[in-house]
Amino acid sequence: MISIALYKPDIPQNTASILRLCACFGLKTHIIEPCGFNLNDNRFKRVAMDYINHSSIIRYESLEDLIKKNKKSRIILMSTKGKKSLFRFKFKNNDMILLGRESKGVPEYVHNELQNVIKIPIASQTRSLNVSIAASIAAAEALRQIKIF
Repeated sequence: MISIALYKPDIPQNTASILRLCACFGLKTHIIEPCGFNLNDNRFKRVAMDYINHSSIIRYESLEDLIKKNKKSRIILMSTKGKKSLFRFKFKNNDMILLGRESKGVPEYVHNELQNVIKIPIASQTRSLNVSIAASIAAAEALRQIKIF
C-alpha cells in the first residue's frame, strides 16, 4: 500500500492533518526525526483528534534509516524542484511519498539520494502548496493509479 513520509516536519497542524489523511485511507505515516515539535503538542492533538488512534506512525532517526528499513519501497520525493509531474508518474503499490519540511523542504543531498523526484504542477506565479494539501493530492493520485479508487 502507498504510504506517506515526512522529512523533519515542523508545523504540528500540518503533520496532524497528514496523519488524519493517512488514517482515513489506511496509509502508514513515516516521520523522519527530529520533528520541530513534540507529538504531545496541543496544536497537533487538536487537529489529529481521535484519528491518532486509527493511525500507524513509524519514526526514523534519519533518511538513511528510512531507506534501510524500507528496501521494498520506492521513495518518491515531492518537490517544487521536480521535473516530472506526478500526473505523468507511474505509481506502484509499495511506493512511499516523501514530503519535505514546510519551512525548508529537504536538503540537496536528499534530492541527490533519491531517483524519483516529482512535482505537482501549479501556476507559475506561485511558490508551493501547503504540505498537507500536497500530501492529499499525491496520495489521491497514487491510490487512483493503483486502483484503490
